[in-house]
Amino acid sequence: MKYKRFYVLLIIPALILIVAGLNAEEEIALEAELADVLQPPMVIAEEAGTSDGKYVWMEGPPETGGGDQGWVEFIIDIPKTGEYALWGHVFAWDGNSDSFWVTWQPSDPDEDPQVTKNTEYRWSIGTKNQWHWDRINHWLDGGTFDRVWEFDKTGETVLRIGTREDATKLDAIFVTSNNSATDPGSANVRLPTDEDRERQIKGLSVDAKGKMTTTWGSLKKSYQ
Repeated sequence: MKYKRFYVLLIIPALILIVAGLNAEEEIALEAELADVLQPPMVIAEEAGTSDGKYVWMEGPPETGGGDQGWVEFIIDIPKTGEYALWGHVFAWDGNSDSFWVTWQPSDPDEDPQVTKNTEYRWSIGTKNQWHWDRINHWLDGGTFDRVWEFDKTGETVLRIGTREDATKLDAIFVTSNNSATDPGSANVRLPTDEDRERQIKGLSVDAKGKMTTTWGSLKKSYQ
């Protein structure tokens, strides 16, 4: 009987660890300046206080009528199926520099909101005039609502964040399977670490870039 109790004491902690592992959230931190595609006129700039001292933006003054040119694109490997949320480390000067366009395929359709102006993909980041975390949302005519993306297959996905208004700044992206959190603290958001940057850079090798179009084309076919 003593031996049986001893085995039980060993098994229970092991089961707790297994359950905790199964419930662990998926988290990916990405540097904006290390995107797979940086489409001009969006450019990389430097600023103290940002992650690794760099960010991306469509440079220019915040003014009405600017924007809708340039984007960054990330190839993100989804490790498990399910629903995901996105957070951005961003900066907005005022109401003329506080939004981007966002699509994440294949959960979103193959649409260019810089052309269609579809508000389903309009992200209002909030005017704080300081760097802050903001959950990517739908900025619809009827209000602003947090977005959730669902993927029924693992593997490569393509996240595109496009300029809507000049001077809106993007420093980093945080991907999480915790789609119920409504504030940065409960979402456990974080800036990329050296390990995150190394992993992201390794994914940006010359061979990987050369294969990007073919790989994404094959992926789209598999979802059709």
